Parts: sequence; C-alpha cells; structure tokens
Amino acid sequence: MRIAAVQMVSGPEVAPNLATAGRLVARAAAEGARLVVLPEYFPLIGADDAARLAAREEDGCGPIQDFLAEAAARHGLWLVGGSIPLVARDPAKLRNSCLVFDDAGRRVARYDKIHLFGFNKGDESYDEAATIEAGDAPVAFDSPFGRIGIGICYDLRFPELFRALGTVDLLVVPAAFTETTGRAHWELLLRARAVENQCYLLAAAQGGVHPTGRRTFGDSMLVDPWGEVLARLPKGEGVVAGELEAGRIAEIRGTLPALQHRKLT
Repeated sequence: MRIAAVQMVSGPEVAPNLATAGRLVARAAAEGARLVVLPEYFPLIGADDAARLAAREEDGCGPIQDFLAEAAARHGLWLVGGSIPLVARDPAKLRNSCLVFDDAGRRVARYDKIHLFGFNKGDESYDEAATIEAGDAPVAFDSPFGRIGIGICYDLRFPELFRALGTVDLLVVPAAFTETTGRAHWELLLRARAVENQCYLLAAAQGGVHPTGRRTFGDSMLVDPWGEVLARLPKGEGVVAGELEAGRIAEIRGTLPALQHRKLT
C-alpha cells in the first residue's frame, strides 16, 4: 500500500497554502498514494498570534475543512490534514487539530495536539500554551492500511502518548520542527518511535525558510518498523512516498516480539 507525506513551506495567508497543498496532494495521488499526510499548520505558518486566531474554524465548518474533504474525495484517497486551527473552549485560544478524511471525503478522526511546545534559547522563543488549548485524548483510527495513530510535532518527545494508542501499524506525525531542535533530535525521535512501537512512521514536515523568516527543519520521511529510513526530503516543498507492507510488520514482530514482552503498561 503506497503512502505519502507532503512537505511544505507555508506562508501566512491561507488561500495560497491551500493551493500548494492541493497541487502536492494531486502529485502524491498521481504517484499512486492511497494515504497522504499534510504537515502541521499547512494552511498558515509564520503568521502572528492574531492571524492564527482569526483563521480558526468551527468544528465541521469552514473553507480549510471543506478543502480537505473535497481533496480526499476527488482523488479517492485517505487524507490526514496535518493540523489546522479550530475554535477552542477558551475564546482567546485555538485548538491545533489534525483531521482525517477517508476516500469518500467523510471525516473519520480528529486529534487535538496534547503537548504544547515551549522553547527559549537566545533570540529563539516559543510558547504555544499562550494561544493554544491542549487536547486531552490520544487518537487512533482503523483504515484499509491498518490501525493508525496520530501525533503532532512536539508530541514526538513523549513516548507514553504513542504507547497509549495500543498496537498500531502506522504512526502519522505532522510537524513544524524548528531548525534548531530538528537538527538535534528529529530523526532520532522518529526512528525511536517507529522501533519501539514496531510500526511504520510517516512524518510530514514544514521545511525551509518561511516568508516571515521563520526556519523549519523539514526532512519529511517514511521509517519502517526496524527504524530504517525508506524515503526522505531534506528541504523545500515536495512529496515523500513509499510502501507500507503488512508482511514487514509481521516479520519484525515475529522475530523480536518486544510488544509481547512489555511488563509495564
């Protein structure tokens, strides 16, 4: 089963980013992908807090959600909508939400980012909790590709979240890692999550210099259950694709039944 991650360098305006995402999803579909993952904040990145809050949509209604449903149905593929800003309980904040649509354009899952990024080093500082309301529930869903778990960006640093999903065949991780943290830890964390859960991992990243000057690390990749990187894209927009093989998962779990050996749950 062919799966693909889209890498983008999104700007601060929604419409051109949707156009870019549409073009790259179409490319992935033309290459045979049956499931496509978009990056975190694919509709806008690098905007100020006010712009992100202004782009919030009500759950189930809005142009970004309409785009995702239409693209999934038009190309007949499962589409993991990276993350988009949705209305939160707190009117001063948003939810950083990943929405999943099946090949008929029906929404089948929603995950709200649980772990909110905080970083302060020199001139580089981030505090997602100032404007984002954290989610509180891990999410996995069933598909023709097997059971799929979702994490968003900073979630990657918390292995207990992925353990809470139970046994999955694929982890999808939309992200916008900073250049600083990505260079240090991105590949290490992706491969570790794949190895310890003995599953494929597909990471879709923001990757490059954004119009506002923000730098994201990129390096979207597909990792197999043994931790081998099957495909990657270091920087710039594009598509990373490869095969998800159920036999490979079974082989590794049979050879090294680590999931059966767990003592602490």
